[in-house]
Amino acid sequence: MLVLDARPKPVHIDPTRTAVVVVDMQNAFASEGGMFDLAGIDISGAAPAIDANRRLLAAARKCGVTVVYLQMSYKPDLSDAGDPSSPNYQKELGMVLMRERPELRGRLLIDGSWDWRIVDALKPEPGDEVIRKSRYSGFCNTGLEAYLRARKIRYLLFTGVATNICVDATARDAYMLEFWPILVEDAINHSGPDFNRQSTLWNFENALGWVTSTDKVIKALEMEVTEPLLT
Repeated sequence: MLVLDARPKPVHIDPTRTAVVVVDMQNAFASEGGMFDLAGIDISGAAPAIDANRRLLAAARKCGVTVVYLQMSYKPDLSDAGDPSSPNYQKELGMVLMRERPELRGRLLIDGSWDWRIVDALKPEPGDEVIRKSRYSGFCNTGLEAYLRARKIRYLLFTGVATNICVDATARDAYMLEFWPILVEDAINHSGPDFNRQSTLWNFENALGWVTSTDKVIKALEMEVTEPLLT
């Protein structure tokens, strides 16, 4: 087991049973001209989060840590987005914008669209797993739980966007499903006021999991490489 420096206290993780879960690092949420940007949401925090992810993923892959990408996505006919009776239809930003702004219809989070794609700087590599989702939580009607269980993974390092929405929803479900959720705070970016970020981090530090940083994860993984676990 490795000792990972985290809040509220260090947490022991087994790198062979650990995955980095990259949540929705898509043009929609992190690029100029993407859905968040079109909606007037500040995306200035996306660039440093992308850089942190790039460093973290390189270290994780070097150590053989599993990498899972979650990708928010709808079919072109929106058949998996929910009908007007669905809260997702009423509240999810892409669905709202495509109804309110006709010029955006068929462009936001639609399979194969530019908005839907994972940002170029963080393109998945061979061996990474990409799991499609159509709701905020990566565990909702997806194969994520089965994928993790099959590999006996218990420790989840969460990165991506948005801290207070899809990262929060997925990491909360991870906690309920007996996984160990660990938020990598500089590798995630929030939406809305900064108190959203602060609230999510407080909740995980005090009630739902742990909070750490990219440098701390890399340091722990480098210790695993220089001082291999005894068998």
